[in-house]
Amino acid sequence: MDRAQVLGSFDLTGRTAIITGGSRGIGFAIAQGFAAMGANVVIASRKAEACDSAVASILASGGSAFAAPTHMGDLQQIETLVERTAAQFGGIDIIVNNAANPLAQPIGSITAEAFAKSHETNLRGPVFLVQNALEYLRASSHASIINIATAGVYTHGSYVSLYISAKAALLAMTRAMAAELADDGIRANAIAPGTVATDMFLSAPEGFQAAAVDTQLIKRPARPDEMVPAALFLASDASSFMTAQTLVIDGGMTTH
Repeated sequence: MDRAQVLGSFDLTGRTAIITGGSRGIGFAIAQGFAAMGANVVIASRKAEACDSAVASILASGGSAFAAPTHMGDLQQIETLVERTAAQFGGIDIIVNNAANPLAQPIGSITAEAFAKSHETNLRGPVFLVQNALEYLRASSHASIINIATAGVYTHGSYVSLYISAKAALLAMTRAMAAELADDGIRANAIAPGTVATDMFLSAPEGFQAAAVDTQLIKRPARPDEMVPAALFLASDASSFMTAQTLVIDGGMTTH
């Protein structure tokens, strides 16, 4: 392969990507990266103003973007997200399931309401988004599903078991998606980030932040944009022979 072919394998021109939790943090960084590589990006997040702001930033940089406020705990809103995306761009090629609910309760104090709320956003929403989009993914020649999990699934997950258990199940669903949808030409992979300087992390108590960084070999939180190259790899033809895998980008947090 020459330079042009190598670089071209990462090109997303003309492809449409739904990015949940796309208005900030890892999701926004991925949206910016995909738009820079030619994709139409759909910013799906709960708050309309945040979606509009993210879209305005991408448009100002010359990218193609569309705002679709969506709560991933609401199945009707997920269905509407798919319909609006298809109406706006004519299809769907890439789904990045990045939206997350960080609810944390210690075992012994977990409520049924918290359990349902956590798993609705972190697990049920991603699964039903993929299901709703299957018609369009099957029609795509470059269909890719990217589920954002966490390197925490390879740890004991103490005190954040609601979040970790849902993300562990999402990895199981990623493998199942890859196996069941391979004949349709749809690839499914995941990314498991370590500590990333997102609003979710920065709003946690300082002691928690310090402990999280201390578990890593690289003693700092990652920038959200440090997750973009992996997402671009999984979304593009550069990873055309890769499915059912998880890329762990955790600064050396885990050694599984």
